[in-house]
Amino acid sequence: MDFQKHIDYYEQMEHDPKDPMPWHALFLDLSIPFDQKAKGAFLYDSDRKTRQYLLPFMRVLARLSIVLIQILKIFTPRFLSSSKALHYCLYWGMKYWITPEANFLILRHFVMGSEVLQFIKDNVKGAEDQPMNPLKPFELNEVKNDLFLEHDLNLYNFIIRLNKGLRERGEEVERIERPDFSALTEGDFPFENFRNGWTNFLDLNTAIEIFTPVYQFFLTDGDFWRASHSLQFDEVIGIYVAKILGNPERLVHLNNKHPMVPESTLRTGHRLLLHGLSTEILHAYLVESKRKQRALVGEKVGM
Repeated sequence: MDFQKHIDYYEQMEHDPKDPMPWHALFLDLSIPFDQKAKGAFLYDSDRKTRQYLLPFMRVLARLSIVLIQILKIFTPRFLSSSKALHYCLYWGMKYWITPEANFLILRHFVMGSEVLQFIKDNVKGAEDQPMNPLKPFELNEVKNDLFLEHDLNLYNFIIRLNKGLRERGEEVERIERPDFSALTEGDFPFENFRNGWTNFLDLNTAIEIFTPVYQFFLTDGDFWRASHSLQFDEVIGIYVAKILGNPERLVHLNNKHPMVPESTLRTGHRLLLHGLSTEILHAYLVESKRKQRALVGEKVGM
């Protein structure tokens, strides 16, 4: 699917001063770094009727389901717990029920997350030998390989290993004069063409609310809590990048609450959406910084 059409849609949209379109204003706004195709896809997907009319009801039902499943897990903590069953359900739901735009944004998230972690590793002295498990799914079939669970584990393991190494060496994450941006991909990722049948109508926000209690149902209570709490590490990753680049003011939008004050799992769906946006912003900022550094080096070479 060509996601360029969403850019064209908003760029060619007529501006009516008496009835301005909120999504139009958000697309044209340049205050937040964001890949233009991803931004267009996200805003176009957010403008669907399911988000306007179905999401409010699904959010209430999803949060009620989270409470009921939490009670169930107290008495039967491992009842039907199965990562394989979970990821098959997620794959099935993604392939047949959610929009191509939503699938595009979800797979982008895993790829960008891996690239951001690799960037930090590449720019922390002494972290060269830290093991990594990069996730770069370009097809929905790869969801079946415990993709969501591995994503959460990668984040925790990365933070633990990075900081154990820093503590052992008596060092900190520090500013790098010329950061190594080689981990960052510029341009499009080679995703498959996502299914776009008549059943693919669920927008990203609504789909996340529906999938959250499913995620909880097929995991142990501890696994679900760990996955939910991982969303609050957006600011931690943002701080690492801010220290490396020495430019923290540009990362003000990476805000998913303080990691030492756990949020209720009831708001996991909404916070998961914020997590996805934080990753988009951070990756776009790094790509922007990569281009600026290359241009600066080119200017110095030409002098």
